[in-house]
Amino acid sequence: QVQLVESGGGSVQAGGSLSLSCVASGSIVIVYDMAWYRQAPGKQRELVADISKDGTTNYADFVKGRFTVSRDNAKNTVYLQMNSLKPEDTAVYYCNAEILDSDYTLATYWGQGTQVTVPS
Repeated sequence: QVQLVESGGGSVQAGGSLSLSCVASGSIVIVYDMAWYRQAPGKQRELVADISKDGTTNYADFVKGRFTVSRDNAKNTVYLQMNSLKPEDTAVYYCNAEILDSDYTLATYWGQGTQVTVPS
């Protein structure tokens, strides 16, 4: 079985920083693309940033220049460094990963989510 576990959410004042991390564990052969999504109340889940196995990154326009995604392949971990946070960044942040498991099944997995709150 494979699972993703996020950590690092919380509440921070506007302009502050938070760092999220997400560890993939279980019967993993390869972790391919990893990503962060977020979902604010009453809104659809949206992509924040993703990173390929070789480190190629992609960011949503609303976080460019403020957020940085990175990964440690040896630890099957993806990170999201969030700087200059704004109230509109308030959401539940979800980790997402495409993983080949020990049965050689390729599937997409989601973490349970971690709350990020930036009071206005």
